[in-house]
Amino acid sequence: MIFIDTGPFLARYLQHDQHHARAVEGWKELDRRRLRCLTSNFVLDELLTLLARRAGPAFAAETGRRILGSHVLEIVRPGEKEETEAVGLLEKLADQGVSFTDCVSFALMRKAKARQAFTFDRHFSAAGFELWPA
Repeated sequence: MIFIDTGPFLARYLQHDQHHARAVEGWKELDRRRLRCLTSNFVLDELLTLLARRAGPAFAAETGRRILGSHVLEIVRPGEKEETEAVGLLEKLADQGVSFTDCVSFALMRKAKARQAFTFDRHFSAAGFELWPA
C-alpha cells in the first residue's frame, strides 16, 4: 500500500514542475504493478488549491472530480484521534518545519499501516516512512 502525497499529484498534472518526469514514471509504475493507493482529503485540499492557482479553477475542479471518482485510489479522512495525533506530531517535529497536512498524513498512514509514501517531501522519511519509488 502506497500513500500518495501532494507533490506527485501536482507534478503529474503540471508539465513545468521540476518533478514532472519522475511523477509520470511513478504513476506508470503504480498502474503497472496495480499497487493499492491511498491519499487523504487534506492532500486533495492542498492539491486542488495549488492547481487552481497554477492552472486555473476549472482545471482544478475537473481534476478533483476525476480523483474523487477514482476506483483505484482510496481517500481517507482523519477522525478526532488522528487529528489529535497530528497536533502532537506537529509539535514533536517542529524542528523539521513539517506542515500540519503532513502530520495528518503520518497519522493516517500509521492507522492504515502504510509504510511507503509516493512523495518528493523529505519530511516523510524524517517521520520514519519509506519514500517510493526508492
